[in-house]
Amino acid sequence: MVRLGQNFLADPNLLDAIVRDSGVGAHDCVLEVGPGEGILTARLAAVCGHVHAIELDRGLEPALAGVAALDKVDLVWGDAVRVELDGLDPPPTAMVANLPYAVATPVIMRTIFELPSIQGWTVMVQREIADRLRAEPGSRTYGAPSVLAQLTGEVRLVRPVSRTVFRPPPRVDSAIVSIRRSGPGPDEKTRAVVRGAFSHRRKALPRSLDLAIPGTLDQARRALVGLGLDPGIRAEALTPEQFAALSGAIDLPGPG
Repeated sequence: MVRLGQNFLADPNLLDAIVRDSGVGAHDCVLEVGPGEGILTARLAAVCGHVHAIELDRGLEPALAGVAALDKVDLVWGDAVRVELDGLDPPPTAMVANLPYAVATPVIMRTIFELPSIQGWTVMVQREIADRLRAEPGSRTYGAPSVLAQLTGEVRLVRPVSRTVFRPPPRVDSAIVSIRRSGPGPDEKTRAVVRGAFSHRRKALPRSLDLAIPGTLDQARRALVGLGLDPGIRAEALTPEQFAALSGAIDLPGPG
C-alpha cells in the first residue's frame, strides 16, 4: 500500500544509480526526506559520513528499525515541511531522496532557503515537477519554483523514471532531478517579489506584484523600464537573472 503519499522504489539498480548520480562520499552529510522502508537510506549510509532521514509515518517504524540502529543514521520523526532543519547536526551537505509527491516542491524550496550548507540535490520527483524546476522563460511550466531553483544553481534532468519501478506503481512517471548550488540563492525579498509576480499569471507583472504586495505597482513599472523591459510584461517572460535585478530595484513596504 502507499503510505502517506509515498511510492517505494522496487528497483535496486535504480537505487544504486541515484547514489552514484548524487556523487556523495565519506565527507558528506546527507539529508533524506521520506526514507520509506530505508532501502535508499542503507545505501547512503554505506558511502557517506552521516544521514539525516526525516519520516512522517510512524507506521514505518518496524521497517526502519535496521537503518535507525546504524551509527551513521539519525532518524527524525516529523513533517519535513515543519521540522526544524537548522537543528540538524552535523549540517547536511547534500540532499538525496525519493520525495513524497505531495511535499516535493515545498521541501526542495525549504531546503534551498534554510540550509545553505547543502551544495547539491539529487531527488526523485514527479516528472511534472522536474520539468517545472528546469523550465525556461516563456514556457507554460515556468513559474516561481523555476526561478527560485535556477537562482540557486544549475538544474538538470538526470534521468526519466518509469512508474513501473515503484511499488505500487503511481499514476504518473517520475524523474531524477539535480540541482548544484552556485551561490547563496534568492534572499527573502527576491522570493517575495518572484512569488508576487507569478501570483496572477495573466496580469502584467507590476499589477500582479501589486495585488500580492500593495504599494509596489509604480516601483515595479519603473524598475522594468530601467532594465530595458516593457512595463506591461508578464512574469513568465523574465529570466531568473532579470528577476534578481528587479528585486534589487524594488523597496518592499514594511519589513523586508
